[in-house]
Amino acid sequence: MLTSEMVKEAALSAGADLVGIGDMARFEGVPAEMDPRAIFPEARTVIGMAFRIPRGVQQGIEQGTQFYQYPSMAYGGINEIFAPAVLYHVGKMIEDHGYEAAVYRNTGARGVVSDMDGSPGNTLSPEEQIKVNEQAKNKAAHHRSVQFTRPAREGGVAPDLQFHFRLAAVVCGLGEMGWSKMFLTPEFGPLQRVAFIFTDAPLEPDPMYSGPPICRRCMACVRECPGQCLSRTESITVYVGGKKCEWGRLDEWKCYAFYTHGGRKFNPFVPREVWDANENGDLNLLEGKCTANEAEIMKVYGALEKYFPSWVGYNMAKCGGCIRACVSMLEKKGGCMEHRFRRPLRTGKAWVMDR
Repeated sequence: MLTSEMVKEAALSAGADLVGIGDMARFEGVPAEMDPRAIFPEARTVIGMAFRIPRGVQQGIEQGTQFYQYPSMAYGGINEIFAPAVLYHVGKMIEDHGYEAAVYRNTGARGVVSDMDGSPGNTLSPEEQIKVNEQAKNKAAHHRSVQFTRPAREGGVAPDLQFHFRLAAVVCGLGEMGWSKMFLTPEFGPLQRVAFIFTDAPLEPDPMYSGPPICRRCMACVRECPGQCLSRTESITVYVGGKKCEWGRLDEWKCYAFYTHGGRKFNPFVPREVWDANENGDLNLLEGKCTANEAEIMKVYGALEKYFPSWVGYNMAKCGGCIRACVSMLEKKGGCMEHRFRRPLRTGKAWVMDR
């Protein structure tokens, strides 16, 4: 008989750092296009696995000297290589016991609705749609939603369904949402990526996290965001499985722009004169002169893509300010990362370029 203990042992031995098991009923009430029960209606259990991000991959960004290792190892390495291997191993074990394992690695945000603003994929203007059609001849358009998707049957949900990974990790009892919208665990703070398996195996679920609050509401994430993308006072509140989850209201499009491009004072790859010239207003979003949306993102990409490459399918990380700020604060007295390392991540002030 397959048990929760057997599944956890298999996942940990294969390389997962944390494993939690949740009841699929805890997803009750989520939007239909984000409800993983539509993927596998007979699933009874969700298995969440967390994969630790080595704190050291942040050192290059922390020092302003190396920006490749964080997206390569903390994103690409885990999402594309390590986590899928563990999912495959655990999935085989589950299916060897006669149950089905729907493995779900982090595939990025290409769903029927945008993970940025919740808009469906088919809301473009005629002019934009013509551009999408032209781009589709050679490559996928730069959008956070799938443009031409339709439900496979009446009353169904259009592919590709994207559930909320961080809330799913809450469902599995692994931790809680921080004010920064980052998922936090008592073991690693914000330093992990997650992946999931949905199964019809009747496994015993874990309780959702109910320990001491992990997020200290210190607002370091708000203070150190270079784009001021995170609100100090406004929040988003949702409930999963009866548990309240709250985080600061985030301007997702603006966050996307600053994470990948950093802005004038946090991007050593782009010459100062490019920022000063701001040709055609293409950098208005990064200069705080307009509101954030997909069109403005495209202007930024068009203006700056020649100054630095993108590797392993992931944009280079020019920011990570909220994560590094969170780690630094959680290492201080009373934080969940206190005494984890012989020396703190940050020994002085965070760098900023004088320009």
